[in-house]
Amino acid sequence: MFVDEVKFFGPGRYELLERIAETGSISQAAKDMGLSYKKAWAMIDALNTTGKGPYVVTQKGGTKGGGTVLTDTARNVMAAYKRLNDKLLAALAEEQELLSLV
Repeated sequence: MFVDEVKFFGPGRYELLERIAETGSISQAAKDMGLSYKKAWAMIDALNTTGKGPYVVTQKGGTKGGGTVLTDTARNVMAAYKRLNDKLLAALAEEQELLSLV
């Protein structure tokens, strides 16, 4: 997905958000993906500043340490992206099946 002709959301950002949701950590999500923390943070910053609301919120540490959570905005965009991607994959599978009959 593009906003003002700039890449805004795609499989990499989806996976990063998914891993943040699983781990509660930007650094762990980045590590799991083989990304530098700087690159992961740049992706998050782009989402947070370009989107209509923040996607990721960091929480300062306390006795249990800090953490990172996704906002409802992030979860809604992820769900919409997944639906769109699923439809695209289904259409591609259908076209491949039709081509195999030729």
